[in-house]
Amino acid sequence: MTLAGTSIAAPDLLRLVAVPVFAWVAVRDIKTRRVSSGVWIPLASLGGLLLVWDGWRAWNAGGFVWTHEFLLPAAISLGFVVPIGYLFWWFGGFGGADAKALMVIALLFPTLPTYAIGSWTFPVAPTPVGALSFTILTNAVVVGIAIPIVLALRNAAAGRIAPVMVVGWPIPWDRVPTTHGTLLETPTGLTRRGLDLDALRMYLRWRGLSLEDVREHPDRYRDPATVPEDPNPPTDGAVTATVRSDGGSQEFTEDAPSPLEDAGETPTYDDPWGAETFLSEIDGSAYGTTPAELREGLEVLAESETVWISPGTPFLVPVFVGMVIALTYGDLLIGTIL
Repeated sequence: MTLAGTSIAAPDLLRLVAVPVFAWVAVRDIKTRRVSSGVWIPLASLGGLLLVWDGWRAWNAGGFVWTHEFLLPAAISLGFVVPIGYLFWWFGGFGGADAKALMVIALLFPTLPTYAIGSWTFPVAPTPVGALSFTILTNAVVVGIAIPIVLALRNAAAGRIAPVMVVGWPIPWDRVPTTHGTLLETPTGLTRRGLDLDALRMYLRWRGLSLEDVREHPDRYRDPATVPEDPNPPTDGAVTATVRSDGGSQEFTEDAPSPLEDAGETPTYDDPWGAETFLSEIDGSAYGTTPAELREGLEVLAESETVWISPGTPFLVPVFVGMVIALTYGDLLIGTIL
């Protein structure tokens, strides 16, 4: 397709539809950590159609174009990038949306599109591999590696020096209910693996509590006897989910505190906070959370005013950034080395 001052093949022009879609997906992943599977179906269908279109054009061109500019790059894209996405999902390195995004990218960008605008041709530093999907993947990895460096610099500039400064930052306790990520603290100190905040929301909704309730009466809610007989649906931990809040199976007030509270010393329970009961009664695993992780996280949040959390940067953000870089500059690794 030729426009005024441009030279862009029609399939390559249609591929640019992916850019605003992935921008929207990245923003949604940051805000909600939830991406509907329905968003990938139209993109995958478009990618399949464009793949056939490109194959037909390359076949008609014959020889070198068919073999080196279409067949080999497409084989790398579909035979390497797709399995990488699936395997990382299988072993727990990616979420389902991340894996689907890579598979869609492999279909949409199996070869190397070019965009000639005036005297400029993009990408500026194309990959010798010939598969733009591979470049997007490697760019995303480079961007992902750079994020901890940015976090460390941000924390250092603010005087927040801690072993976890490369993966997170501190926030007030009252922001925890609306924050995605992982708690980086236990009662004994900082940790690289703490309570998943989605799992915390699941637990609180299951019990019909707010974090404010827990902080006001921690001794009360440590007692597993206060677990409601008819718990609420835990939801999936999304910030936007709403459920009833009944505070447990018994009614307590400031004037009539729970008879289970001990005014002298903290009692010992077999299942503090009802953590094991919660995890055994819900469907699924609450993102792999263990009873010990849930109890330790609740102990921290019941007392601390400020806690360290890791936002766990969604992989779809580096993927989107890597896509924009791939379409404009090209391959970060090859371009910086050569």
